[in-house]
Amino acid sequence: MALLRRFEALSVQAQIVVVALVCDPIGFAAGYLLAPEFGLEPIVGGAYGLVAASLPLSLLVLREASR
Repeated sequence: MALLRRFEALSVQAQIVVVALVCDPIGFAAGYLLAPEFGLEPIVGGAYGLVAASLPLSLLVLREASR
């Protein structure tokens, strides 16, 4: 829980950067590795993974906009 408090203590800009630095590589790698299972080229899967990884970032921005 201390890590969550430290994250929320950051400015909104810093939170966006942290979320992007964590989620984008994970999303790309997951999409790249899972794409052949669905009959897609790995690079296309990586692009889909990046799109899916943008969801937490969008939710963060929406949460901050509603404050």
